[in-house]
Amino acid sequence: MTHTSSGLRTDRHFQPASRPEAHGPAATRTTTVEIVIPVYNEERALPGCVRTLHARLRDELPYPWRITVADNASVDGTLAVARVLSEELPGVGVVHLDRKGRGLALRTVWGASDADIVVYMDVDLSTGLDGLLPLIAPLASGHSDLAIGSRLAPGARTVRGPRRELISRCYNGLIRLSHGARFSDAQCGFKAARTDALRPLLAKTQDDAWFFDTELLLLAEHNGLRIHEVPVDWVEDVDTRVDVLGTATDDLKGLWRMARLKASGAARVPVPRRPEPAAEHPDAVLAPDTARSQLSWQVGCFVGIGIASTVGQALLYWLLRGWWQPAMANFVSLLVLTLLNTEANRRLTFRYSADGIGAGRAHLGAGALFVLGYLVTSAAVLLFRDAVPDASAAAETLVLAVSSVLVTGVRFLVLRLAVFRRRTP
Repeated sequence: MTHTSSGLRTDRHFQPASRPEAHGPAATRTTTVEIVIPVYNEERALPGCVRTLHARLRDELPYPWRITVADNASVDGTLAVARVLSEELPGVGVVHLDRKGRGLALRTVWGASDADIVVYMDVDLSTGLDGLLPLIAPLASGHSDLAIGSRLAPGARTVRGPRRELISRCYNGLIRLSHGARFSDAQCGFKAARTDALRPLLAKTQDDAWFFDTELLLLAEHNGLRIHEVPVDWVEDVDTRVDVLGTATDDLKGLWRMARLKASGAARVPVPRRPEPAAEHPDAVLAPDTARSQLSWQVGCFVGIGIASTVGQALLYWLLRGWWQPAMANFVSLLVLTLLNTEANRRLTFRYSADGIGAGRAHLGAGALFVLGYLVTSAAVLLFRDAVPDASAAAETLVLAVSSVLVTGVRFLVLRLAVFRRRTP
């Protein structure tokens, strides 16, 4: 039961479900699951991992399943060990690739799978297997398109050192800041997807290594697919061989590439669509009460964020004014608060109409408003200084705040009617 990267196996057999009654006969007869374990030089860890997983699937998983070990061009005895396991345990197969790369392995095996649901997990089983069924169930029911284990979601229990904890939180925070992502943990080695939704995404992915997970999730979210998060129990593998510095550099390059891909429109792929609620459909006509309710929410939220932004800009301007001239202090304070204001409005004020609108488009549109706001507020401060040369910094700050309020109405109309208006597919 083996194949290489140039030829895929045809004898792919699923093991029968252990408990057909767990989710109803219809679901268990039609939903098949393939679990992929990418490995590189793991001859010692592989037997224990596969046997533990095999026993768990055999005894508890209510869907027909199989395990595929994806050997990433190992140079030790990993491939031989995997072949022995495939002969010993029913439902275990082996894929051998001539090139190294976790992303390459997943793209190859997932892309060729005939299972309804494909799963990926690390060979060290750092993620507790109690989360496997909650990972698969929302995909089998049709509720979600992808499911990911999260070490940062509420309810997750994680054991790892402070260094990796800091790196993980900073990286996932950077993804949310740069792309407006709503998922919390991009790189946990515990993911699943429906193959019909996954295949169009695989055709667009480019990364063969560790950024593959992030790339896949960003593409899925950008194309409106539903991602389900499962809080997991996770224990750090102290024998990890990940090159943190090299991986971080590749991740930053990948985030920049994905931003350019979204901005160009090339990140759109023809994925299966589920019917949208009437209030979120771009062509839907809202009932008067619904429209008024949505407008009230947007106005109230926008005003609240605007007040917080105005106060924040005034405070930052006041702090910077001690070192810089008014124009520079205003520029920096306005730039910082514009970025924060746009992201807050994208996630809160216009969260319904902005669904599927990337952070790039939102911040690009807000850039024009930044120029307008800067010109208006700078002109107001400079004119005030010419009229009152001996004015204090506090008086300047008050003028800045008032002029900022004046452009708020224009900002709201432009954001609502242009920037966050969903395009008709």
